[in-house]
Amino acid sequence: MSVPVELGREAAQQAAREELAKQVYRDAGPGLTERALRWLYEKAVGLLDGVAGVSPGGRVGAVVLLLVLVAATVAIRARVGPLGRQQPVDRTLFAGGERTAAEHRAAADRHAAAAEWAAAVRERLRAVVRDLEERALLEARPGRTADEAAREGGAALPSCAPALAVGARVFDEIWYGGRPATPEHDTGLRDLDALVRAARPAARAPR
Repeated sequence: MSVPVELGREAAQQAAREELAKQVYRDAGPGLTERALRWLYEKAVGLLDGVAGVSPGGRVGAVVLLLVLVAATVAIRARVGPLGRQQPVDRTLFAGGERTAAEHRAAADRHAAAAEWAAAVRERLRAVVRDLEERALLEARPGRTADEAAREGGAALPSCAPALAVGARVFDEIWYGGRPATPEHDTGLRDLDALVRAARPAARAPR
């Protein structure tokens, strides 16, 4: 039979500090939620003095109560914080007015010249997909995502399928995964654009 571990007030306070210092709280940033969490922490620590003498199990009971409060805080944080604020992400590749492939390439060049690598990657992939549409290898369809374009483009140009999949993944990681864009990413998308422009669909076998 295990013996309950008696935790002192200072140890309980330290446990609470460590719990409330976790990344999920640091990510919240300043604001109403952070102030509420700090208030809850201060109240919880203050309760230890009073509760330890009257709660079942003494300090052990007080620590259990504190952990319950922390669990409730985590639940509230998940509901109102970044986890609770997350909305479905619009992963549509094209937005705004329609541009030609050449216009998207020119925009990519301008962004690259300004070292705006993420925007350069986006415009270069748009140029690739628009080029496929202009060549009637893809149906012009609003709302297409990068992954969908890569799959459909790879079906039309099998030799480009692996490179298209890599390009779509780089796009998603940068724009939706928070990955920093680099000049190497821009170079990779330029190479993809050149590869797709030079590729020709396989001739259909005569019936």
